[in-house]
Amino acid sequence: MAGKVALSRECLRASYKDACRMEIEALKPGNVHLFADGHGMSAAQFMTSAEVSSGPLTDPRLPVGQRMLEAVRATRLAVATNTNLGIILLAGPLICAAEMGGDRLRDNLDSLVRALNVQDTKAVFEAIVTAAPGGLGEAANDVRQEPKVHLLDAMREAADRDMIARQYGSCFGDVFGVGLAALDGALARGETGMWPTVFVYMAFLAGFPDSHVMRKYGVDLANQARQEAVAVQAALHAESHEPSRIRLLMEFDRRLKADNINPGTSADLTVATLLVHTLALTLHNRGVGA
Repeated sequence: MAGKVALSRECLRASYKDACRMEIEALKPGNVHLFADGHGMSAAQFMTSAEVSSGPLTDPRLPVGQRMLEAVRATRLAVATNTNLGIILLAGPLICAAEMGGDRLRDNLDSLVRALNVQDTKAVFEAIVTAAPGGLGEAANDVRQEPKVHLLDAMREAADRDMIARQYGSCFGDVFGVGLAALDGALARGETGMWPTVFVYMAFLAGFPDSHVMRKYGVDLANQARQEAVAVQAALHAESHEPSRIRLLMEFDRRLKADNINPGTSADLTVATLLVHTLALTLHNRGVGA
């Protein structure tokens, strides 16, 4: 194999914005998308958030923790709400791993996460406080306090109740496993347009009780939403008529939103999956394994 190939900042920024755009364009029941806003947020706010956060996340002058903090700050300044904390916490390490070039994306990611230091921890804790998401800040290692542990340890401590935290301790195992498997399966079946993204989202929603829903309403309601997602996912696989598929998803979307249920973690993991796929394609096209 040839020597290391580094992706340019412009390429990384475009890959991130593409992943965010594909996610918001897909009909994701309970979440914000182009078909329907929800939870006091609009699709336009998410697109603005992707644009303004893309700069800090790809700034080669900043360490990964500071990139994530500056991305959250830029988002708050632009849209005055938490649209993308989970996306930023997942995309930050992935972008930096791709920036390292060469070898394999996941190997780079593992090295990068293990190398996070106390300054990264402080920056990430501040990012969480700035975004004010409700949930992760209630962990034993309270993000409002001076960090007492390494970021990786803090994320591992929260992993049983937060799927985004869990990715840090598993080298993004659910993204590279569940997410990419769903995406590859959809593409292999010939799914086009928004449908590969929809099937990624549904794989997370049907596969796990969404941790955002679980923190807000408890495990029983989160599991109820998951079980309904399993039925909808099966119906989608059985139905090839696009208008019928859309009708099915919109009915589920209305039911979730009527109960103020927002599976935000499943959406964040979907963006991360799309980002990995886009970065892997780019690396592959440049002669580097992903």
